[in-house]
Amino acid sequence: MSYLSNVLFAIVLIIGFGYFYLNVKKIIRNINLGIDINRKDNAKARWRNMAMIALGQSKMVKRPVAGILHIIVYAGFIIINIELLEIIIDGLFGTHRIFAPIGVVYDILIASFEILAVLVLFSVTVFLIRRNIIKLKRFIHSDLKGWPKGDANYILYFEVTLMTLFLLMNASDLHLQNVPGGFSHFIKAGSFPISQFIAPVFNGLSNELVMLLNEAFWWLHIVGILVFMNYLYFSKHLHILLAFPNTYFANLNPQGQFDNLASVTAEVKLMMDPNADPFAAAPVTENEVPSKFGASDVQDLNWVQLLNAYTCTECGRCTSSCPANQTGKKLSPRKIMMDTRDRLEEVGKNIDANKGVFVPDNKTLLNDYITPEELWACTSCNACVEECPVNISPLSIIMDMRRYLVMEQSAAPMPINAMMTNIENNGAPWQYSQQDRLNWKND
Repeated sequence: MSYLSNVLFAIVLIIGFGYFYLNVKKIIRNINLGIDINRKDNAKARWRNMAMIALGQSKMVKRPVAGILHIIVYAGFIIINIELLEIIIDGLFGTHRIFAPIGVVYDILIASFEILAVLVLFSVTVFLIRRNIIKLKRFIHSDLKGWPKGDANYILYFEVTLMTLFLLMNASDLHLQNVPGGFSHFIKAGSFPISQFIAPVFNGLSNELVMLLNEAFWWLHIVGILVFMNYLYFSKHLHILLAFPNTYFANLNPQGQFDNLASVTAEVKLMMDPNADPFAAAPVTENEVPSKFGASDVQDLNWVQLLNAYTCTECGRCTSSCPANQTGKKLSPRKIMMDTRDRLEEVGKNIDANKGVFVPDNKTLLNDYITPEELWACTSCNACVEECPVNISPLSIIMDMRRYLVMEQSAAPMPINAMMTNIENNGAPWQYSQQDRLNWKND
């Protein structure tokens, strides 16, 4: 009978990590639907970016209150879950506080976990107040209606529940450790600076009931962690994992530097080379589908842009700093990323439903999710890119979709079409011939 709980724990563990593994495979598959792009250059700068931005959260503290609280929650999530290793070993082998023999180090670890747990509870409470009582503008924006708004709160409730269960588990354990003459397998181990104030709650209860409650807290805590881990796939909090690769593979070029289409670059070079043979172009395969200029759907974006979409934290810093959004225009960089992720998920489900093959569904990212009005409202100022705490670039997606509108559909707004016509006819954006360009000096 004593092995039954160990077997049950192993089954729960396999299900939890197995489902997580399947979801990670889906994410990788969906990201790889994007166009290949080389982001393996300058490894030293990329590692530095990841260390400073993802691990050190250097961009978060630009807004110090939220930044410092976020660092506390982040540190708590990482450090407290070191205890998960002990829980897994205890659950699989029926031991209790397997690392207790390391003595003082163990006491310091447990004490630091408890202090962090209280700090996390404080930080999460502040976050809940900011979202639901103070209602900061970027948290009540129209982008966050429905599931996105609820998701932000659900994850905070998760944190409160997990930290509370952790402290209750330790408090009940401490109570049983202090039973005169000892009780069952509860050896004296650990230091409990916070739980010692909760432990008196169990005074007056029978030792057997307290042990039952301790087991319940233990099971709820570990199962809660596994549920939380698998919830990440459906949540904006996937950035907990993806912030690291996202900052590593981020664009290292200056923010104002845009990429050029290779096919267009080759054509321009051919035109500019007086020695080039215009008839020496590469042969075209008979059934080859010509490459698309720009992007109309998620498959036309590169894989880093799709990684960006999955990494988006929906914090709204990009939208709150966007000058177009501030002046009442429809553009919201946060919505651009959320729409890209939603469309990518829809394409992934289509592939799953059709045995690994995408069947056209008469929908595209452009128009069905993101409108031309949003795209043309962008001033390409890079404020959204600068503000993002994990180096996401909504602007790169906007520019690729604009490129499609101009080069594939000739659907640029009238002022832009007029400018391009003037450049073609007059060699300048103004509608004056070259001969008349200096007439202003005569006035």
